[in-house]
Amino acid sequence: MIQKQHKKESAAHAMYRLLLILVGASLAALSIERFLVPNQIIDGGIIGISLILDYVLPEKWSFLNFATLVVLLNAPFMYYGYKQIGKTFMFSSIFGIVCLAVVERALHRLAPLTNEPILATVFGGLTLGVGVGLVIRHGGSLDGTEILGILLTKKLPFSVGEFVMFMNIFIFSWAAFVFGLEQAMYSVMTYYIAFKTIDTVIEGLDETKAVIIVSDQYEDISDAILHRLGRGTTKLMGKGGYTDAQKEVIYAVVTRLELTKLKAIVYEKDPNAFITVMNTHEVRGAKFKSAIH
Repeated sequence: MIQKQHKKESAAHAMYRLLLILVGASLAALSIERFLVPNQIIDGGIIGISLILDYVLPEKWSFLNFATLVVLLNAPFMYYGYKQIGKTFMFSSIFGIVCLAVVERALHRLAPLTNEPILATVFGGLTLGVGVGLVIRHGGSLDGTEILGILLTKKLPFSVGEFVMFMNIFIFSWAAFVFGLEQAMYSVMTYYIAFKTIDTVIEGLDETKAVIIVSDQYEDISDAILHRLGRGTTKLMGKGGYTDAQKEVIYAVVTRLELTKLKAIVYEKDPNAFITVMNTHEVRGAKFKSAIH
């Protein structure tokens, strides 16, 4: 059987993606240093853990600042998740995390934009959400919590979303002990605003998406989705309402981090393909989570 060769991402497109990941990471760093840290407000996930540790660690351990911690805490997830996540996503995520750390250090000594907690909560959450959303939309991630969830939920009776929720309950409870209950409540508000902003940036991003593709190039598209994204497809028999001609329709389910790449694959093979993307509330199947790319 002849192995098909698929076109790699062009250098120009890769540079464009990395530039937008840099912009997104810089916005996240701006939110952290100019809104959140001065007001003792945190985000969820690895960023939140890094902010708390940066605050509670003794001064003699000042080398373990936020920038160092966010890189170190994310590193294991990038390493252990390599096969499940895929090379492109991993390198994009590493690039974004390093950019976040470098820009955060550069902004560290600047004065806060506001000392009013409610303003810091709203605008910090919005800025953080836009930044993280840009990074995810262009193939990366700034937080290993979701990656850890993908790895662990293969053996646990929880979805990735449930795992992330449990992690954040622990993080915000910890923040209540460190910063006080009021600051923890501001932190929860910030997380919620950021989460909703990410959804807006990614156009209604959910954990999984069901995709229906109608194209005359269904064989090439199905093969590319399998070999480049690691996702299986189902071919359904359809009939055109206008021509009454029979054609195969591709059905696939992908994670929110894979949707952008799937669309790029489809339009590379057939610029005139018809794609329908639908939200899914639950996906069950032994093979689904093991093919993250």
